[in-house]
Amino acid sequence: MLDIIGKRFWFFLISGVFIVIAIVSLATFGLKPSIEFSSGSILSVRFENPVDYGEFQQEMASLGYSDAIIQKTGAEDYLIRTEELSEEAKASLEAALAARFGALSEAQFNSVSPMVASETARNAAIAVAIAMVGMLLYVTWAFRRMPSPFRWGACFTIALFHDILVTVGLFSLFGHLLGWEMNLMFITGILGIVGVSLDNTIVVFDRMRENQKLGMSRDFEMVVNRSQIETLGRSLNTSLTILITCIALLLFVGGTIQNFVIVLLIGLIAGTFDSVFVAPGLLVVWDKGEWERFLPWRRPSAQKA
Repeated sequence: MLDIIGKRFWFFLISGVFIVIAIVSLATFGLKPSIEFSSGSILSVRFENPVDYGEFQQEMASLGYSDAIIQKTGAEDYLIRTEELSEEAKASLEAALAARFGALSEAQFNSVSPMVASETARNAAIAVAIAMVGMLLYVTWAFRRMPSPFRWGACFTIALFHDILVTVGLFSLFGHLLGWEMNLMFITGILGIVGVSLDNTIVVFDRMRENQKLGMSRDFEMVVNRSQIETLGRSLNTSLTILITCIALLLFVGGTIQNFVIVLLIGLIAGTFDSVFVAPGLLVVWDKGEWERFLPWRRPSAQKA
């Protein structure tokens, strides 16, 4: 029989590598906030005549907006992000651009004050925190008839935190390389990860509970390994179905939900790996009291030496 749980520390090592990458990326690059999370204005304009991107950048710089973020979103459409603009400043900017490049029309204008931006960021963080606490309580309650039910909830929450940390860290890395910004679609994707991780982990944990009730073995490690094997196909098939849907959304819906889909894709891969290989392994480590193996200086071999 395939020994998955016996390789648990190898799976922990893989998770540890991605956690380090995520932490280093967040510490080095951070997350670039979009208009929802930082004060400023977004102006979307459409020109009647072709406009060269390089010339457009030069004109914006000459108008005093050298720090503006400019994206070409269509044949003659441009998205401009600047510091917060008043109505007068916006009208002046549009007039100057029209004088330089010809007639234009305003497609969209949004302005967010620092107070609104900070409140949005705080509410998003609270939403994620509440979701994680809720999952801890739910899993603990759902497995209340098992020995030490809090362990089940704690291991699930640790795995969930791993999923979120790795997703945010990798998004930070890709965001630095590709210019992606953290927006409300990003937060929606993070909350979506909570649901996906809950579904996959609960399936594995539930099979572990059923196999233990059936008295499959007195060895908890063997029960966990059998449960991992039995649910592996189901977890992979579910994740593959969601993966195909996400790719279809990314290809055919476009940039409006890009961050949501990218976050969900990263979280889906991390969550599937965690649900099958990490969360059950943490339960076995807790059951066998193997936490000291995470501390090289406290391993038995080190102590004998």
